[in-house]
Amino acid sequence: MLQIQHLTKQFGKKKAVDDLTLTIGAGEIYGFIGHNGAGKTTTIKACCGLLPFEEGEITIDGISVKKDPLECKKRLSYLPDNPDLYNFMTGIKYLNFVADMYGVGKKQREERIHQYSELFGITGDLGSLISAYSHGMRQKLALIAAFFHDPKLILMDEPFVGLDPLASHTLKELMRQHCDKGGAIFFSTHVLEVAEKLCDKVAIIKEGKLIVSGDTETVTGDTSLEDVFLELEEDHV
Repeated sequence: MLQIQHLTKQFGKKKAVDDLTLTIGAGEIYGFIGHNGAGKTTTIKACCGLLPFEEGEITIDGISVKKDPLECKKRLSYLPDNPDLYNFMTGIKYLNFVADMYGVGKKQREERIHQYSELFGITGDLGSLISAYSHGMRQKLALIAAFFHDPKLILMDEPFVGLDPLASHTLKELMRQHCDKGGAIFFSTHVLEVAEKLCDKVAIIKEGKLIVSGDTETVTGDTSLEDVFLELEEDHV
């Protein structure tokens, strides 16, 4: 579903991502782990077509991000680490705007708005301006928008930040359901306990370079993901 081959992205002389290769298959929840500044957000933005890159290739469902970015964007959704929503819109207008962009029909959008807003507990707030939303409510609205058009691939940067325990549980269930239907999810997180329990596969990145990747059970072995992460960080100082 998502193939990253020898990706290199530089900012000036600094290599934010250095020769990164990863493959995320259909049905997989893939966790992307690393400290702040490790290259996670840069990688995800490159996958979305938001950042050009110097070397390598990224394909989504077999389509090149470089050669046909629009076709790729039809097949994915992207949740940034700090969603920048339109404050002048109400929640319901924003969701209808997203539905219009992706060509979601009237019946489907009504069903999905009802379904997701009930799941995240914001049905009563959809008529309010987004400018009045708390950080957690903004995050929930952005998450609904990410799942709304049933994309093949969902890319998320720290999706659990700002969510209450119930919303976090709801998101985990939605992620699993999406991948059980044949979709794929690639997301960054600092919450290692969540990654360990939720992800089929994980990758750890440091200073733009991939340290380890593979099945979560294989990577963790007899220890925890946190222990593996800390040990690898020390080994690569």
